[in-house]
Amino acid sequence: MLRNICFFVLGLFIFATIQYLLIRKMNEQHIETDMKTISERISNLSESETLAMSGLCRKLKAQGLDVINLSIGEPDFSTPYHIKQAAKDAIEDNITYYPPVCGYPELREAIVRKFKRENNLDFKPENILVSTGAKQCIANIVMSLCDPGDEVIIPAPYWVSYKEIIKLADAKPVFITSPIENDFKISPEQLQNAITPQTKLFIFSSPCNPTGSVYSKDELKALADVFALHEQVYVLSDEIYEHINFNGGHETIAQFENIKERVIVVNGVSKSFAMTGWRIGYMAASPEITKACNKLQGQVTSGACSIAQMAALAALNGDLSSVKTMLQAFHERRDLIVGLLNDIPGIKTNVPQGAFYVFPNITHYFGKTDGKITINTATDLTDYILNTVYVAIVPGNAFGDPNCIRFSYATSTKMISEALRRVKEALAKLY
Repeated sequence: MLRNICFFVLGLFIFATIQYLLIRKMNEQHIETDMKTISERISNLSESETLAMSGLCRKLKAQGLDVINLSIGEPDFSTPYHIKQAAKDAIEDNITYYPPVCGYPELREAIVRKFKRENNLDFKPENILVSTGAKQCIANIVMSLCDPGDEVIIPAPYWVSYKEIIKLADAKPVFITSPIENDFKISPEQLQNAITPQTKLFIFSSPCNPTGSVYSKDELKALADVFALHEQVYVLSDEIYEHINFNGGHETIAQFENIKERVIVVNGVSKSFAMTGWRIGYMAASPEITKACNKLQGQVTSGACSIAQMAALAALNGDLSSVKTMLQAFHERRDLIVGLLNDIPGIKTNVPQGAFYVFPNITHYFGKTDGKITINTATDLTDYILNTVYVAIVPGNAFGDPNCIRFSYATSTKMISEALRRVKEALAKLY
């Protein structure tokens, strides 16, 4: 009797084991199938680390934690009244139907006037395309110009989305690195050495996100002279931070006659007019390139929001008094945060000349510990700061420099002072 019971129990065990293995196999096949559902193009795409950090901040704040977010590049100012009023008027006037893919004619004409008035650049409406943010302009340009295998040169540090957009186009990003000692700016010699017969495009921003570095007219002219030797190379100049410039005036690489036909200027209203949520960007390029981008945009999003376009029209047709007010505040915040960072042992920083970011080198803290956590990377450091003193900062590897971290000072002086007090306190515990 006991023997039969043993055989019965053994049988149940074997049966259960087989069932478990079969179910596990089916689950593995199901997971494998799910993984194959998503294209390699998207699977290989990295999530924006700035947006991911902002999302994490919102979650922590929802849990009741006192988080200070210095990770996102968004002015804390409100959109000026006359711009908001223009949007209200657009709604009342029933400007709520499909707009042209390239943007309303009156907005494109206003952009033409802006380029002439502020940059001394001569464009016509057929050179202009309005998109749902400068980011879409950049994606349109890369997708329209680059084929698989084409090389796109990016000075590092760089804005997080440049590399990922290039990957989406199956092109090859090529990086030119420049350290903090050079104010993160590349030399003509570095540029010349990076260009190959496969180079199709060069992308950069000035003022720069994440470093705040600004190229002077002479520095831009030296780079333009290199591009003049390579007629196959186009230049995408991201000038979204044009008006947040502490040098007294913006310089564009599109001003030089020897390459101006190959320069594509990208700009928008998000940063200068505190209109991040309105999602209006624009580009200026040769009619051939603009037409190609228009074709792509027509299949992806069509025209940008009609109401937001009317708001952007008011922004570009108005004066720059609100911009000057913000610029003064950002200048004061720049001076404050740089001074506070310089007061922290081991932090090395330059003095950014534009935008609203500072990008200090923090390698002094690599290998240090608080007794529980060892800091080996910039990500380790930003995680440590977030988890111990609830200040959100973005690690530099997101921007192509793993030795730095990015602080945004697009917030009040009160918040900056408190955040840096906490950061100094947290770093003082590392040994």
